[in-house]
Amino acid sequence: MGKRREPRNNEPRDEFDERVLDIKRVAKVIKGGRRFAFRTVVIVGDNRGTVGIGTGKARGVPDAIRKGSERARRDMAHVSLVGTTIPHPVTSRFGGAEVMLRPASPGTGVIAGGAVRAVVEAAGIRDILTKSKGSSNMLNVARATLLGLQQLQDMHDVAKARGKDPVTVAPFWMRRGEGGS
Repeated sequence: MGKRREPRNNEPRDEFDERVLDIKRVAKVIKGGRRFAFRTVVIVGDNRGTVGIGTGKARGVPDAIRKGSERARRDMAHVSLVGTTIPHPVTSRFGGAEVMLRPASPGTGVIAGGAVRAVVEAAGIRDILTKSKGSSNMLNVARATLLGLQQLQDMHDVAKARGKDPVTVAPFWMRRGEGGS
């Protein structure tokens, strides 16, 4: 009459969204020829306003992905969100890549491609308009996107600094119900 045992699950549940963005083969020239390795770019986010980018390099792809994932988890950054979008437009550069991020009304979706889409979706942004200009290097575009997301200011902090009501600095679709504008 023993109890039926539940499967053991001692390891902590990982709630992060992990995406391998890019895998490239790189070469190091040595005396005997070339030594090949793999460089990976990994995006890790919790879909609730925290995201990180990590790069890993190793002789094998699985090791490179593991290293990139560890770096991304270690270097995660918080992103200010207003509902399902960002509080204000922002433009950022990293290397030759330039990324523009603009808030969008609910229901718009993620209008982005490639590296920008991976970063904003991992951060938990559901409505945004983006444009990527300049270099199309995946790593630089992803880092430019993360820099832009880190530049975002919280709506309540901006209102407090200006001595205004948070509704006055809110995006236009949040003010629609407020009789004024």
